[in-house]
Amino acid sequence: MKNKILLAGLCFGEGPRWHENALWLSDMHDQKVIKVTPEGNSQTMVELKDDQPSGLGWLPDGRLLIVSMSQRRLLSWDGDEISDYADLSGLASWHCNDMVVDLVGNAYVGNFGFDLHNGKSPKSAEIVRVDPNGQCSIVAEDVFFPNGMVITPDNKTLIVAETFGRCLSAFDIDQNGDLGSKQAWAELPEGAVPDGICLDKAGGVWSASPTTNECIRQIKGGEVTHRIKTERGSFACMIGDRKLYVLTSSSSVPSECLQNKDARVEVYDAPFDRAGLP
Repeated sequence: MKNKILLAGLCFGEGPRWHENALWLSDMHDQKVIKVTPEGNSQTMVELKDDQPSGLGWLPDGRLLIVSMSQRRLLSWDGDEISDYADLSGLASWHCNDMVVDLVGNAYVGNFGFDLHNGKSPKSAEIVRVDPNGQCSIVAEDVFFPNGMVITPDNKTLIVAETFGRCLSAFDIDQNGDLGSKQAWAELPEGAVPDGICLDKAGGVWSASPTTNECIRQIKGGEVTHRIKTERGSFACMIGDRKLYVLTSSSSVPSECLQNKDARVEVYDAPFDRAGLP
């Protein structure tokens, strides 16, 4: 399927979110949060001085939450100033990564679980919930590199990409924001792994798979309904304005990303003209 390169020259794009008719993302290794319009006009909205941003999400009062990776914190941005919001360093076992924020302001944050870039042995990680009052608690454990996360529109199910588990897992969300037991949602096809994910209006989950250079749409149980091939690694995806926005890069190694600066935002129209899809 034909693609359009919306934005190029990034170090490494992560954490895309569609907000107020624009795509927001973290250029992780350039330490910036960027907003880009469907026409390709980009603007740096937030710049971190001492850490890499990753997951993004908005609180009900309009503040933007930003994952500060190596410091394992959440920051808030009110449009003018950055403030400390929550300290996860005592609960997250390694660098924090992706995040999703629910309708009432609970933020669910995953982490690497181990020192990925220095070749340490893989181990499972936690999902930490940050309440609207900033209090943190572990709500799930033994998740194998929790990465992209989505919450169903009824606010009752959290779906998590377990990158090193090559699967999507689901957790029931109770009225207090706690998570139930982990349930299998879908296994990825052979060779593929889920990194960033997004949910469409028909209930399908799109997984960006960097190992197979594609985005894969699955329904609960694992049936693959669509596959979109990309020229390079696909690391995250987001739906907005009836299009699929895919963050791609030739590498995810920090030093190579800083040197190459070839990460992109790509846009795909199909298959969103088909019945049942957004």
